[in-house]
Amino acid sequence: MSELKNILCVEDDPDIQAIIKLALETVGDYCVKICSSGKEALEIAEQFEPQILLLDVMMPTMDGPDILKKLRNIPALAHTPAIFITAKIQAHEVSQYKKTGILEVIGKPFDPMTLARQINEIWKQYEA
Repeated sequence: MSELKNILCVEDDPDIQAIIKLALETVGDYCVKICSSGKEALEIAEQFEPQILLLDVMMPTMDGPDILKKLRNIPALAHTPAIFITAKIQAHEVSQYKKTGILEVIGKPFDPMTLARQINEIWKQYEA
């Protein structure tokens, strides 16, 4: 089983970006690249070589599912596992998200102290 190190996060809210970066780098000791938009993610994702994608669902211009579709068109990222992070966590919404091929949905607001552990658990299940 490979160790999770590189996480690409696409989130448009600067406050949430800061919390995610702090939570994952400080608590989880991960290398986190934050992108504010799908366009930015598409420009840097391949060279960053993420092992997992953490995508906000609701964003202007390009939402999480759209970003995921576009990232999947890049051969090096075609099979990179993804997690959605969203405030919309009704059962029917979560089941719709899962149809896009994501591993899991993390609800907002999330606990910054357990976010790294949550992502690591999802990673371990994926690797197994």
